[in-house]
This record gives sequence, structure tokens and C-alpha cells, in this order.
Amino acid sequence: MSRPQSVLPADWSFADLLRHFGQISPERARLWPPPGTAVEEDVIRARDREGRLCELVEGVLVEKVMGFPESKLACELIRVLGNFLHEHQLGELGGADGPLRLAPGLVRIPDVSFISKDRAADPAALSKAIPDLAPDLAVEVLSEGNTEEEMERKLKEYFFHGVRLVWLIDPTTRTAEVYLAPDRVVRLTEQQTLDGGEVLPGFALPLAQLFSKLPPAPPAPPRARRKKKP
Repeated sequence: MSRPQSVLPADWSFADLLRHFGQISPERARLWPPPGTAVEEDVIRARDREGRLCELVEGVLVEKVMGFPESKLACELIRVLGNFLHEHQLGELGGADGPLRLAPGLVRIPDVSFISKDRAADPAALSKAIPDLAPDLAVEVLSEGNTEEEMERKLKEYFFHGVRLVWLIDPTTRTAEVYLAPDRVVRLTEQQTLDGGEVLPGFALPLAQLFSKLPPAPPAPPRARRKKKP
């Protein structure tokens, strides 16, 4: 298999590469194929032969990170969204092993993705290993290995390539961030309800219900009492 010439600067160090992709950990940047030369077939090969879920960004395979708690939340979202979509026939759902081509050379794998009936009108498109489709909704369940810089980059990519709504679910803080654009965000606490807006009209999920799938949050440490002045 002939590989394309790398588009990355030849004088970059591995540290430069990690910074470029959002200060990700070294374990997530694959060195084979050589950075800058990976193609979509490598995404499929890593998944099918090695059991590794990797995104393709600028010719680099970047491994996804997701622990079991994050996977539970993604599964619960898929269950609730799936029931809603089955009732209303609004479109298709993808999970954390469903890569999508946002643009040539850019393959992302949201933890949950919703593709509306309009975008999924051609059944042949969804039959491909990597559909050439941007989802209407992309959901990322944050893991310990995700960095703020990485998620900022993903948000820009998602909206630039046609995603209409992004949810960032944070199991640690038990909050959700709802984005209508990279700079338009509503932050929800566990006491509030996540809704689908114009993308999924009528959908509503109390975050307390979603986060009930996690172990109870550890109690906050007791606050030190101030000594009264004599």
C-alpha cells in the first residue's frame, strides 16, 4: 500500500505533534503508520485487527479514550435517544465505534451521533464503513484523557463541517454543555434537563436520570470552621 506524503512539518518533534492535537497524552498518538501518512483504511484496520478506536486527523491516528463509566453514560444516551427516535422516526443513531468522515482526511467518532432523515436519505451512504456524513448531533462523553484544547478543536471541526448541535457530557462534574456554535454554550447542572432543541424537537432527558447510572458522587470534604475571635 503506497502512502501519501506527510503534510506535517518535517522538523516537528513528538512534543510538537501532541501540542498540535490539543496537548493529548503520548499514549494516544499512534506512530504507525508514520504520523502524517495514515489513511482511512488504517482506521478500519486498527478497529478490526487491534480493537482500537482511532480517529484520523491530518494523517495521524489518534486513539479515543473511554472508560467504563463513560461507556455506561453513552449507552444510556443511546437507549433513551433510540426509544425517542423509534417513536418519532426522525433518523439514525451511531455509537462510539461508528466513524464518520467530516471531510477528506478527517474522520471523527462521536460517542453518540444522530443523523436526521434528510441527511440519511441515501441508505447506501450509511452502509459504508465510514459514511461521508456529518451528524446533526454529536455527543462527546468526556474522559480523563480528554483535554480542553482537544475538545475546543473538535467543536470547531464539528460546526465547520455542518454539525448543528454538540453535547459535551462530563461525568466528573455531572454537568452537560450544550453547544449551538463553538462560542454559544449553555451549561446544565445535574438538577436540569437536557433537551434536543430544533435538532430533536420534543426530546428531554433529566440529567439526574442520566447520571444515576454512575456511582454516587463522593461527599464533599467538610469545611473548616473559623475560630471565633475572643
